[in-house]
Amino acid sequence: MTRPELLKIEGISKSYPGVRANDDVSFAVGEGEVHALLGENGAGKSTLVKMIYGLVRPDEGKMTFRGAPYTPGKPGEARASGVAMVFQHFSLFEALNVAENVALGMENPPPMRELAARIRAVSEEYGLPLDPARMVGDLSAGERQRVEIIRCLLQDPKLLIMDEPTSVLTPQEVEILFRTLRQLSAEGTAILYISHKLEEIRALCDEATILRRGKVVATCTPREKTARELAEMMVGASLSPPERHPGEKGEVVLGVTDLSAPSPIPFGTSLKGVSFTVARGEVLGIAGVAGNGQDELLLALSGELRSGPDKVRIGGHAAGDLGPAERRKAGLVAAPEDRYGHAAAPDMSLIENAFLTGALRRGLTKNGFIDWAATKTFAEEVIATYDVRTPGSHVAARALSGGNLQKFLIGRELDQTPEVIVINQPTWGVDAAAAAAIRQAILNRAAEGAGVVVISQDLDELLEIADQFAVLNEGRLTKPRPVQGLTIDEIGLMMGGAHGMEVAHHVEA
Repeated sequence: MTRPELLKIEGISKSYPGVRANDDVSFAVGEGEVHALLGENGAGKSTLVKMIYGLVRPDEGKMTFRGAPYTPGKPGEARASGVAMVFQHFSLFEALNVAENVALGMENPPPMRELAARIRAVSEEYGLPLDPARMVGDLSAGERQRVEIIRCLLQDPKLLIMDEPTSVLTPQEVEILFRTLRQLSAEGTAILYISHKLEEIRALCDEATILRRGKVVATCTPREKTARELAEMMVGASLSPPERHPGEKGEVVLGVTDLSAPSPIPFGTSLKGVSFTVARGEVLGIAGVAGNGQDELLLALSGELRSGPDKVRIGGHAAGDLGPAERRKAGLVAAPEDRYGHAAAPDMSLIENAFLTGALRRGLTKNGFIDWAATKTFAEEVIATYDVRTPGSHVAARALSGGNLQKFLIGRELDQTPEVIVINQPTWGVDAAAAAAIRQAILNRAAEGAGVVVISQDLDELLEIADQFAVLNEGRLTKPRPVQGLTIDEIGLMMGGAHGMEVAHHVEA
C-alpha cells in the first residue's frame, strides 16, 4: 500500500568538530507509517531526529513536511507544524502532578480543570489511563512514559518521534504501548521509531531506514528480515551470540542478608529485607520495572548507601559499613545506570574519568600524585578494547554518544580485575553489536572467577547471560531461581508484582 508522503528528507548533512554526524541522508515517511530508524551508537540517529524536531539546524540539504518546505528553528516551531517527540530521558518534574507537567509542555495550556478533563479523555481513548491529579514522583516508569505520550497526543501530531520508548517497560506494558501506536497509525499519525530492540522493530514497524556512520546504507521492510539480519545490516558484519563458559561455581564472593535501607533518592524506593548470594563464576540477573529499588540496591552494594556490617559481605568479610573506596579495594566494582553525573563527570575528559574509579585498582597514582601517563594508557586500553567511537581520550565525556560513553564506563569497571561486579543497565541505549560485546565481556569476567550482579530491564539480556534470576519489586527481591525453564510470561508477571503461586496460576490460565 502506497501512503501519501508526510516527511521527506533530502541530502541532509551535519558536521561537528572531528565528526560528520549525518552525511547526505535521504528518506521519506508516509502518513500513518511506522518507520524505524536503525543504526549503531554514533550512526547519526539522534542528530537526525534533533534536526527534524528543531533542536539542531542542518548544514546542507532540505526537509519537506506535508508538501511544504520545513525548516524548524526550535521545537516550538516543530510542534506547531505537527511534529512531537517523546525522548528517551523523561523531562518531567517529580514534585508536580500529571496535569501540571503536561501544561508545562504546551505553548498555550487551557485552564487546569479543562486540561485535566482532556488528559482523562485522551488517555482513556488511547488505552493509557492517567489520573491528572497524581504526583509524577509517585508514578511508575511506565506511567511516566504515558505522561510524555499524552502530552504529545494533546498537540494532535501528524508525526510522533519516539526514542527508545520501551527501555523501562514490562512486556505487558510494551503490548499496551504497541496497541496505542497501532491505533495512532490507523488514524493517520506517522511514527518515527528508534530502538535497539530488533524483535520489537520487526513486530511494529512498516519500513526501516538503516544508518551507518552517518550515511543511509539500506532500507527494508523489517518483518521480512530476521533480527540478526537487521543487526548485521546496521554494523556491516556478521554477529555471533555471546559465548558462555560453563564451569564449576566457586565459593560465595558476595552475600547480602536481610538488607533494608531507606532510599536517599527523592520519591525513591526503600529496600526491604533483600537477601541473596553470588558465587565465583556466577551471574545473578535482577529484573524489575524502573523505580522499584534498582538504584538503591546498587548504592547499597557499592557502599554509597551503608548498612549494618554483616548485611553485605565481600569474600566472606563484613563490608556493610565500608564506603565505596574500601569496597573497591576489597574487589567490588560498580557501574550505575545514570551515565551522566553518577557514573561519569560529563565535563571531564575520558582520561580523567578513567582515573575517577580506576586509581586504586589500576595503581594510577605515584608518590601521592596522579600518574597521568598510566591513566592515559588505561583510558586508551578501554577505548580500544570496547570499540569506543571517539576522536581521542582527551575528549570530554559529554561529547560521546550515549552508547559510546556506556561502552567506556562499563569497560572502565570490567578492566580492573574485579572479584565482584555490580552493573545497573549494562547495555542501556547501545546497539546490537556493542550490547553483544558488553555481554561477552561480562561472561568472560565471570569465567575468570568474578561474581556478577546484573540489574537490567532487558529480559532478553538477563536470559542470555544470567545463571540465577530474581525480580526487584517495590524494594523487595524475589528468591533467586535458575534461569533455565523460566518463561517471559512468568517473568513479566513477577516484574508486575505477582509472586509464587500467583504467577503459576496466571501462566496456567
